[in-house]
Amino acid sequence: MTISCNGEELILCRERAIYWTAQKTLIISDLHIGKAAHFRKHGIQVPSSIGHDDLQRLSKLIALYDPQTLLITGDMFHDKINSDVALFSDWRKEFGTLKILLIKGNHDKLAVSNYRSLDIELVQKELISAPFRFIHDQPELSGQPYYTISGHIHPGVTVYGKARQRLNFPCFYFGENHAILPAFSAFTGLSRIHPQKNDRFYAITPSGIVAL
Repeated sequence: MTISCNGEELILCRERAIYWTAQKTLIISDLHIGKAAHFRKHGIQVPSSIGHDDLQRLSKLIALYDPQTLLITGDMFHDKINSDVALFSDWRKEFGTLKILLIKGNHDKLAVSNYRSLDIELVQKELISAPFRFIHDQPELSGQPYYTISGHIHPGVTVYGKARQRLNFPCFYFGENHAILPAFSAFTGLSRIHPQKNDRFYAITPSGIVAL
C-alpha cells in the first residue's frame, strides 16, 4: 500500500517494512537477530529456522526494491555474538554494495568492532533525513521540526469479526507527529496502541495491508 506522509511517498510492505521511494531506502525495525539462539542457549526450545526465515524475507524485499540503503531503527541484534549473528554475517556478504545504517537500540549490545566487521554504520541516537527523524524508542515530540519514525514498541491492532472473532495483527501506526514501525522479526510480541483522533493504522494481515 502506498501512502503519503509529510509530502513523501512511502510504500508499506506486507513483510513489515517501508520503502521510501525518493531516497531508495528500505526501512525496518526490530530485526532481533540472535534472539532465537539466545533463547536456545538458556534452555528454551525455539526453532533455529526463525532467524533464517527473517533474513529470507529481507532478501526478497531487497530483490524487489533494489534499495541503496537499508535503514534499521534499532534492535537489529538481540544480545551478543551467537550462531544467528554468524548466519547474518554470511547473508551480509551477498549484499556487499548495500549500505546498512543502524540506529542503536536497547538490545544492540555488540562491540563497535563487531558492527564494523559486518559493514554496518552505527548511529548512536537519531538520524535526520528531512522531512523525517528516525529514532528507536518512543519519541519526545515537543519542539520537534521533523516527523519522527521509530520502532521499539512492536505495535499491534485488534480486528473484530461479525461473530465475536478477535484477531491480533502487527501494524504500521501513523500519528499526527510520529509513526511506529512493526517489528520485522516474526519472533516478537505485540503492543496495543490507544488511538488518538486522526491516527492511522495499517494492519498487516495474511491477505495484505488493510487500512483501519
